[in-house]
Amino acid sequence: MRIAIAQINSTIGDFSGNKEKLLAFANKARAEKADLVLFPELAVCGYPPMDLLDQDRFVELNIRTVHILQRELPPDIAVGLGFVNRNPYSRGKNLVNMYGIIHGRELAFEQVKTLLPTYDVFDEARNFESAQKWNVFEYKGERIGVAICEDVWRETDTPGTFYVKDPVKELLDQGISLLCVPSASPYVAGKLKVRRNLAERIAVRGNIPLIYVNAVGANDQIVFDGRSFVVAPTAKAEDSASANDYPLRLTAKAFEEDLVVWDSGETAQPSLSEDAKQSPGFFAEKDDPYKVGLSRYELDILEDALVMGIKDYMKKCGFTRAHLGLSGGIDSALVAYLGVKAIGADNIACFSMPSRFSSQGSKDDAKELADNLGCRYEVLPIEQTFNAFLSTLEGVFEKKPFDVAEENLQARIRGTLLMGFSNKFNSMLLTTGNKSELAMGYCTLYGDMDGALGPIGDVFKTEVFALCRRINERSIAANGKAVIPPAIIDKPPSAELRPNQKDQDSLPPYEVLDEILRLYLYDNLSKDEIVRKGWDADLAARIIRTVARAEFKRRQAPPVLKVSPRAFGMGRRMPIARVIYEI
Repeated sequence: MRIAIAQINSTIGDFSGNKEKLLAFANKARAEKADLVLFPELAVCGYPPMDLLDQDRFVELNIRTVHILQRELPPDIAVGLGFVNRNPYSRGKNLVNMYGIIHGRELAFEQVKTLLPTYDVFDEARNFESAQKWNVFEYKGERIGVAICEDVWRETDTPGTFYVKDPVKELLDQGISLLCVPSASPYVAGKLKVRRNLAERIAVRGNIPLIYVNAVGANDQIVFDGRSFVVAPTAKAEDSASANDYPLRLTAKAFEEDLVVWDSGETAQPSLSEDAKQSPGFFAEKDDPYKVGLSRYELDILEDALVMGIKDYMKKCGFTRAHLGLSGGIDSALVAYLGVKAIGADNIACFSMPSRFSSQGSKDDAKELADNLGCRYEVLPIEQTFNAFLSTLEGVFEKKPFDVAEENLQARIRGTLLMGFSNKFNSMLLTTGNKSELAMGYCTLYGDMDGALGPIGDVFKTEVFALCRRINERSIAANGKAVIPPAIIDKPPSAELRPNQKDQDSLPPYEVLDEILRLYLYDNLSKDEIVRKGWDADLAARIIRTVARAEFKRRQAPPVLKVSPRAFGMGRRMPIARVIYEI
């Protein structure tokens, strides 16, 4: 049987647009002589719909779209797609996350999602009821089972989850010959390896092919990387149970819509995407040249994720141009580069807003970067405005010494100017703060935190440096020139809000800070557990305390693109008013 994987980028609530995309890809699969084409989880409405599911109109439009597709899809190809449906059972939530197969203008098969995640960015149990039975679709001599995304992740030890039901076992016990896994699985560095290892284990257990169909594109904070694949046996289970006998047979592109076709009877060389070919063995040992736990390949993929996140966020929110403050520092340099790569230099404007504390080097570096990128560059000095603010506040400041109040005034003046430009020209402001700064509250509310999207708000400072070095490494190899001025990478980070200021006057060295933050944020380790790993007790306590106290700032920050196991915002929901018991 010829099976097509249609890896598409659905927009939440765009039922007309999503329908047209489903029709186009189904017809393309038919032209490729596919018998079955598979789309991702909730492809009809987009993922995640969140509390739009409380709106009956949203649900009705979703179901109506499925009925329209029954009439308009070619009747001689089976089409699998995900959508929201009414609960078919006698009790429970009103809705289900369903996968259906349309064939011959009929909804010939239905399967409800079983395992409803509530960790990280997921909250499906809030709206959906779980499956009570597991169905098999008999078609073209195959017995096809469907396990929707999380239904196969029971095989992993995800923190905070325990599932009693095992949908994969239920399907294997019914003698399925093929398992389809439609998914909306977000990108996280290294997650592809986990997906594929998981798929291979299931394929070995059932001695069957497994087709993993992942969504692609970005919706709000979440970025879907696509990279759908097929693993299929080349030897009988009685001959060998080795995972090596279940190789990768087919891959789709990373961060692009794609349609690939697999013939279940094919024994030729696997069809791998260029993305797969660029990583030897698909999962080569990390070379980790910049000591951040990411290989060159993974840094390139991280860059692609951030670029797609910016591009889709802007497109789906209705923006065609963006701007940012360009300080001459490394964070704004990276965001400017990513913005240009996402929407083109003609659609990006960069603003230098020097004050009395801005070094000539930073001003020169900002202009050189903008020249290298080819984007618009404007200088808006803030000294006169800053003096006006100081004069106005002179009486109420009671002649107290210059401190963080005056420092933050400069950031807030810059934020006001950037938002003014946003209002005047309908341009989207990109925030330039990184994850290390957000964690420690080393940022100014209503100042440098202004903006509609934080592209690198889930990227640690050490990773920012690694990305910039990798960007230059590629650029030098291609045309002999660094796109990001080396001085930006080499100089000590500074907010330049007071004389001779350096980030490490207020923060631990980033190499130390980021390692402790990883242990605390990703591994949920306590202070004592962090200390047992060799870190200083006072430093660990200081970092944990500061992270907790900065929660009120993060609650008011723009959304960040999630690229880590645990992003601020949707991925880490903490109370603001609480006792800091971790110390």
